Amino acid sequence: MITTSIELNGYRITKNLGVVRGITVRSRSLLGNVAGGLQSLFGGTISIYVDLCEKTREEAFQLMMQHATERGANAIINMRYDANEVMNGITEVLAYGTAVVAEKNI
Repeated sequence: MITTSIELNGYRITKNLGVVRGITVRSRSLLGNVAGGLQSLFGGTISIYVDLCEKTREEAFQLMMQHATERGANAIINMRYDANEVMNGITEVLAYGTAVVAEKNI
């Protein structure tokens, strides 16, 4: 269970395991940048970059879930994304949240 909320409806948090994160750094290839540049000339959605962003966020998300599992969590609360440009054309994406153990309310 993963939520951007600070609580899980119907569950009681029994243990806080701390912050977990998944980080990845990506860039587009030279050919990808050329294709993206051509798409930008016509306006609208730049699908080559949308695809890159989706894959990058998914990778960071999966790494965060793996980190939480390693800590013994069965849920993550207060999940967020952050992104920064490391250098021109190279971006890091961070997925983070608080790993917890949650039990269903009776």
